[in-house]
Amino acid sequence: MVRTPSETLEKVGSELVYRISALPLYKKVFKYWYPYMTRRMGDDDVVFLNWGYEQDPPLGLKLDESDEQNRYSIQLYHQTATQIDLAGKKVLEVSCGHGGGASFLARTLKPASYTGLDFNPDGVAFCQRRHKVPGLEFVQGDAMNLPFPEDSFDAVINVEASHIYPDFAQFVREVGRVLRPGGHFLHTDFRNKEDITSWQQTLPTPPLRLVNERDISKEVVRGLYLNSPRSNELINERLPFFLRRFGREFAVVEGSLFYRDLERGEMTYRIFDLVKD
Repeated sequence: MVRTPSETLEKVGSELVYRISALPLYKKVFKYWYPYMTRRMGDDDVVFLNWGYEQDPPLGLKLDESDEQNRYSIQLYHQTATQIDLAGKKVLEVSCGHGGGASFLARTLKPASYTGLDFNPDGVAFCQRRHKVPGLEFVQGDAMNLPFPEDSFDAVINVEASHIYPDFAQFVREVGRVLRPGGHFLHTDFRNKEDITSWQQTLPTPPLRLVNERDISKEVVRGLYLNSPRSNELINERLPFFLRRFGREFAVVEGSLFYRDLERGEMTYRIFDLVKD
């Protein structure tokens, strides 16, 4: 079978995503891809960049009509954040993306304050323009060097971002530094199966102690499956043809390489709760 140039480009692009996903080069590519996605997908309706979550039977989280289109991404945030009661607490989210999760949690869980930090200045500017919620602010900063003094927050939230950090152990140390004693680190992300042990060993770095860990891979696959029609629609609307395959890998739609790896157990998606002693 002879492929057209566009078909060949899509196939090569897909295979490239797969090959670099396990290499440091992936982090370099993501560094430029993420701001590009912000510019291409930066309309006010694209406020979530994370994967999804759905149970069987469905979680049935009650949402406002304006939040319904983001149900599965919201449910992933909800499952992570509600491991503790955030009401009245000072909360930091590291790598807040387009701020949809920060806005939802600030509106529904009633923290005293909520700070969303992100490395991408375009993303931070988007959040500052888009999300007007009392007690919610957005700042630009580095997860490896959090711009806050010691013992600043009652909770730190980190959703689906740490896999791209250049030094995960340094990030965990920074979380331990900015948390107050008794504060919680609420964390969710994915790893390849060969990296799970290192992930599990690094997280409970003193003064952090593991309280809870849960494998939610099946729920995330279900959420991705249900969210795939909307993701595909956005990708087809916002990205040029030759980048759509890469966009589908980034969004992890049904049938993408990351989707298949998660479905067959080559990757795992987990939720953690750690406390600072």
